[in-house]
Amino acid sequence: MELGQLRVFLAVMDTSSVTSAAEMVGLTAGAVSQQLRALGATLGVELFVRTGRRITPTTHAFRLAEHARTILHQVQELEQDFSKDPAGDTRPFHLATGATALIYRLGKPLRILRKRFPQTEILVTVAPTEEIVAGLLARHFDLGLISMPVPEEKLSVLPLFEEELLGLRPSHTRSSGARIVRLPPEELANAPFLFYPPRSNMRMSIDSFFHQVGISPRVIMEADDTEVIKCLVESGFGYSILPEFSLRGQSRFIELFRVAGHRLVRQQALVMPRTEYPRALTQSIARVIHAALVRS
Repeated sequence: MELGQLRVFLAVMDTSSVTSAAEMVGLTAGAVSQQLRALGATLGVELFVRTGRRITPTTHAFRLAEHARTILHQVQELEQDFSKDPAGDTRPFHLATGATALIYRLGKPLRILRKRFPQTEILVTVAPTEEIVAGLLARHFDLGLISMPVPEEKLSVLPLFEEELLGLRPSHTRSSGARIVRLPPEELANAPFLFYPPRSNMRMSIDSFFHQVGISPRVIMEADDTEVIKCLVESGFGYSILPEFSLRGQSRFIELFRVAGHRLVRQQALVMPRTEYPRALTQSIARVIHAALVRS
């Protein structure tokens, strides 16, 4: 039994005519009759009885029509579910990103996505890079915005931008963050630092940077949240290293600094599972986010 046979059969049922059904499905009347005979032979029943020029459905035909309509409806839903047209993809879309990128970078791209794909249910998960990568590989997420580097063997990577990481320390006066001082490495040797947890991709980048500078920072506290770290630094608990965009344009009792002769940056990228059959909606949403972030 073939889907084409079921479509021909339903066309005959709906029109009560082989000739009209043939015009509907784009076949000859002889081809339609042949399809009906083949379908009846497969099922071992008689589907139509001819009386003169008319054909009359049998009880078997009415039973088959109910099943055929259900089957073809399910096939249509399946085809739409796996459609290569992003607009026809009705499955929920899962985006994962870090909190800092979400707060300071993704506002505009997400607004564009809501307008571009109004019928798509877009779900956003906030997680560190290592959890996003694990979720992508497990197919829990469709797309992730992460900090590089990560193992790329099973991921498709779309680079976005470089973001500088700046130092911050308590200040007795309020600053807008426009002025950035340069500190010699030895001035940081005994400073107390508040960092992200060791498991995070950001922390590994920071540790690698200090190793290159030749300093073993004295870590007194660790926190996952960028805003928490900023608040603790402002309150006088210690120094830290944070993404430049999380510090831009804010008036706080902190002073920003770079380490003289050194620059710390991280590469942000969009990543998706590497597959032979990529989801068209994922590729479209990645292009929208990429265009919005690269131009900003």
